[in-house]
Amino acid sequence: MKTIPTYSSKTLLISFVLILALTLAGCSSSNSSSDPSPSESASASAEAPGTETPASASQDADSEYPIVIKHAFGETVIKSKPKRVATIQWANQDVALALGVVPVGFSAANYGVQDDSGLLPWTAKKLKELGESSPNVFQDTDGLDFEAISDSNPDVILAAYSGITQEDYDILSKIAPVVAYPTAPWLTTWREQVTMDAAGMGMKAEGEQLIKDTENLIRQKASEHPQIKGKKVVWVNFSAKDMSKLHIYTPADPRGSFLEELGMVYPESVTKQIADPGSYSMNLSAENADMLNDADILIGYGGDDLYQAVKADPLLGQIPAIQRGSVVFIGDGTPLAASGNPNPLSIAYTIDEYLDLIDGAIGKLDA
Repeated sequence: MKTIPTYSSKTLLISFVLILALTLAGCSSSNSSSDPSPSESASASAEAPGTETPASASQDADSEYPIVIKHAFGETVIKSKPKRVATIQWANQDVALALGVVPVGFSAANYGVQDDSGLLPWTAKKLKELGESSPNVFQDTDGLDFEAISDSNPDVILAAYSGITQEDYDILSKIAPVVAYPTAPWLTTWREQVTMDAAGMGMKAEGEQLIKDTENLIRQKASEHPQIKGKKVVWVNFSAKDMSKLHIYTPADPRGSFLEELGMVYPESVTKQIADPGSYSMNLSAENADMLNDADILIGYGGDDLYQAVKADPLLGQIPAIQRGSVVFIGDGTPLAASGNPNPLSIAYTIDEYLDLIDGAIGKLDA
């Protein structure tokens, strides 16, 4: 059992709560509180998104308190403008940074990092721009580090895009108010993430402007590639170890919704098979791979070796997009793969590379 040190920055009450909570949780952390890599996040089932506005705040959220934010675990009340912002799990730190705020602590990225910094390149770039050379990075990729989060002494904890459980939320709420996801884990769109995290920081207006700026960037970049508009696309993952099945991210997933935002559409042959509009993934037998026949291009994780293996498969190799090579296989574990779950910083950093790859795949349609 892990021994909990005395927190110099917290009261005896908080220390007691953390000890009790960690004792109940056991010595190992729940997998559901770890950041999923983009290729793993579809393994958990999700509820259909509701129709409520993600962040419900006072009429003037930037100057009037308390701010009340609704989320999957109820409501969080922010009594005054937070001065110390901590973030956990995937990309919430990027929203804070995009708004000019360096978190007092944030989770290490567990996917797409090319060194031991725990930072994706767009995060590192923004930290440098803001003059932060020694960020406090929580080494919590195997489970939330409640001690480190508590030691950062936050006024608010941002987790709008995350997979925290009710137990995680209850523990974190003893440290500071928590902004959780709106309806279900790992389903928050980049707009919802900005809306909720910005509200939690008391920066509602700045968050709205960030959304507008990012939308303008996406429109501008997409307009430079007019040939992608209306093209039929499916994000599908193949496995060289098991060609009997494949895995699809639906338009409800941030990866799929971003492709639609770029101007592409999912073919009806796929969408009509999605029983739950809120489900962000579906598994498909290779015997039913003809569902992908209407796709102009396919996008997924992998490299040329995987593509060649799929092309050689007697069933999967019959998919027209595979035959003509109109595919974008993104190297697994690369920054571009990590940006598939988009946020304003990752979009700005990778959109040119992404669109160029998509252009290349579309070019194979008439080849």
